[in-house]
Amino acid sequence: QVQLVESGGGLVQAGGSLRLSCAASGRTFSSYAMGWFRQAPGKEREFVAAISWSGANTYYSDLVKGRFTISRDNAKKTVYLQMNSLKPEDTAVYYCAATPGGATISISGYAYWGQGTQVTVSS
Repeated sequence: QVQLVESGGGLVQAGGSLRLSCAASGRTFSSYAMGWFRQAPGKEREFVAAISWSGANTYYSDLVKGRFTISRDNAKKTVYLQMNSLKPEDTAVYYCAATPGGATISISGYAYWGQGTQVTVSS
């Protein structure tokens, strides 16, 4: 069982940066692949980034590649999403998720979800 709590969201101007954190509870965090997803009002939840349990492999949506960076610190049981060059279209609730399987871009591949943190990018 893994419980996830996101933080770091907020209001930022276009071109700015934010770093989201996702703190996990549970003894086996280091064995879970982690993902970040987002959901804008009226839209479906979509994949943003994922990272393997070791951190050796990362995956990104084409929409954020080159601007966002996912990383993890297994000793701190935390996964991060560094978001640079933010755009108004990045506005959404951002969720982190965990899976005991391999890192995947599929929502259905994740068993555990956080409550989400709001990111708003003004133009």
